[in-house]
Amino acid sequence: MRDSCERSGEDEEQKEEAMAACGRLSGVAEAEQGPEADWDSDLETEGTHGLGELVRDTLYLRSCRAHSVVPISCFLRQGSAQELNLQHRGLGPQGARALASSLSSNPYIKRLDLRDNGLCGAGVEALAGALSKSSSIRDVDLSENQLGVAGAQALCAALTTNRAMWKMQLSGNGLEEQAAQHLAELLLAHTDLKSLDLSYNQLNDQAGETLGPALAENTGLTELNVSWNHLRGPGAVAFARGLEANIFLKVLDISYNGFGDPGASAVGEALKANNVLEELNMSNNRISAMGALSLGLGLRVNQTLRILVVGREC
Repeated sequence: MRDSCERSGEDEEQKEEAMAACGRLSGVAEAEQGPEADWDSDLETEGTHGLGELVRDTLYLRSCRAHSVVPISCFLRQGSAQELNLQHRGLGPQGARALASSLSSNPYIKRLDLRDNGLCGAGVEALAGALSKSSSIRDVDLSENQLGVAGAQALCAALTTNRAMWKMQLSGNGLEEQAAQHLAELLLAHTDLKSLDLSYNQLNDQAGETLGPALAENTGLTELNVSWNHLRGPGAVAFARGLEANIFLKVLDISYNGFGDPGASAVGEALKANNVLEELNMSNNRISAMGALSLGLGLRVNQTLRILVVGREC
């Protein structure tokens, strides 16, 4: 990754390249300076851009110039494609700000993949503003971007106002208990969000105690991944109790957390009451034979679970 949260812009050579790129969009400068007839002539000659795309690209290039970043060529070639994949591009906060200005008005993009770009809180805050206004983007991957509490807060607030979003991936962002409060508010407010990936974070006992009650009240989520976190002790029990009350979740991954026997027992009790869950992965949770027995008692009663993954518990 090229950028870090402390980096405020590109180096001088990249700045010069950005300035040059902003002036090279074919036909834009002429269209801005020439008469209305020249607009038609330029568009007919190019044959690859409609008026909407041309305006969008112009706005993006201007934003790149304002933020001193190199324009992303594949975004300029995006056209009306429904997926924008910008993984591992090293956008950084400044690149995210430049991109955000064009996303909110783009009617085509449905899936946005910005995994591993060092966006940090500042970059995600800029994107959150765009996502709150977008009526087309439904699936977003912001994994491995060092969101921080500020980024999580801005993103969750944006999603509570955007009912179009149905899938969000936030894996590997170092999210801790402070971020859990904002995530809980999102679960309570956004009933249209169907899939949420919180794996490979640092959600601990306190986070589990915060997320559990929110999961119990959530009325939309059907798939949740909280694997590779630190849900243990009371936090694991609270989270399991949330599962007991939930009536929408169908797929749950809580592997690699350390639920232990108390957590396994709580999950067993949850399975007695839950009649919706179909797939459960709770491998690598330090469950002994006693905990497995408690889990089995719940399985004897449960009628809906089709897939259960356990193993490597010792």
